[in-house]
Amino acid sequence: MLLSFLLINHIPSYVNIPTISNLLEQWSQSQTVKLVGLLACAYLVIPSAAAVDALKTCTCLLKECRIELAKCIANPSCAANVACLQTCNDRPDETECQIKCGDLFENSVVDEFNECAVSRKKCVPQKSDIGEFPVPDPAVLVENFNIADFTGKWFISSGLNPTFDTFDCQLHEFHIEGGKLVGNLSWRIRTPDGGFFTRSATQRFLQDPNHPGILYNHDNEYLHYQDDWYIISSKIENKPDDYVFVYYRGRNDAWDGYGGAVVYTRSAVLPETIVPELKRAAQNVGRNFNKFIRTDNSCGPEPPLVERLEKKVEEGEQTLIREVEQIEGEVEKGVEKVEKTEQTLFQRLAEGFKELQQDEENFLRGLSKEEMELLNDLKMEASEVEKLFGEALPIRKLR
Repeated sequence: MLLSFLLINHIPSYVNIPTISNLLEQWSQSQTVKLVGLLACAYLVIPSAAAVDALKTCTCLLKECRIELAKCIANPSCAANVACLQTCNDRPDETECQIKCGDLFENSVVDEFNECAVSRKKCVPQKSDIGEFPVPDPAVLVENFNIADFTGKWFISSGLNPTFDTFDCQLHEFHIEGGKLVGNLSWRIRTPDGGFFTRSATQRFLQDPNHPGILYNHDNEYLHYQDDWYIISSKIENKPDDYVFVYYRGRNDAWDGYGGAVVYTRSAVLPETIVPELKRAAQNVGRNFNKFIRTDNSCGPEPPLVERLEKKVEEGEQTLIREVEQIEGEVEKGVEKVEKTEQTLFQRLAEGFKELQQDEENFLRGLSKEEMELLNDLKMEASEVEKLFGEALPIRKLR
């Protein structure tokens, strides 16, 4: 979910590059397999700002994660993930956009690819901790916290980080098992057409013996992720305004130092009576509670298909207008400056591809019979490849 899989979309128009169709028509099947692998890898991992370094990552994937990459190419959900990630390139919220793509299109094939690329072979470097969510001083945490009081059903009615904390219909149910607090979590992911689907997960927390306000969720297999919860305020008196205020930070093989904060309440809607307490608690960890986002826990039915289609058409029209305005603004900045930037980028890409091409023959020779059969079974014609990587998005960024 946390990978930086990005798109090359800055190759200048004045460079004469053959179309995918022409290339595939001229090459043999083994060369087609190689091209598909290279193309897929390029679309998956190459950011515009560091093309050569990303091509090293691409080389690692082709050498170490060939089976997983082939399965991703052939899997519709994984391919849709790639298409979604294309829209994140160079956005101010690039990382958040990538994570949302993972939320929408996560499945076992994506997980298998991530496990190989990030955890097992470490082709994708870990995003470093920039100190955005530091470990809080134990003095600001609650002095006493009985995890048995945290059992039952709770809603996340307010959250700090829109990437992780503010999903709709966040109903979590906790119980004690083997001395640990076990949470059965569920939440909704909004789809672009206004619909939704439900995700679920189970997490297990061990309480710190010396600091009752700290709960650890460690020893997880997938990406070896670790989440540390810090209870900065709570009130559990079997009343409608009961709450538990959790500040958290975590790490995994892809990202060290992500975090956020949530307010658990018995009520689906945040009670106004506890807001003053939450504001004071948020200040203790350097956060402004006014910036928290209240979640929608109404958990209503999915909108009718006609309503969703109308919304999608309206959003598409607005997006087209923004795209046209963006293009016009870039033209006004000066064609000469744009061409110079694009040429410099293309030179970096060319250098990277020269390095990558040196490994192509070794890559093909190193394929096992099983791997070759899997790749051959894809049977991806030229039109299919173009559809997957060229027409997967209704609106492409034009630069």
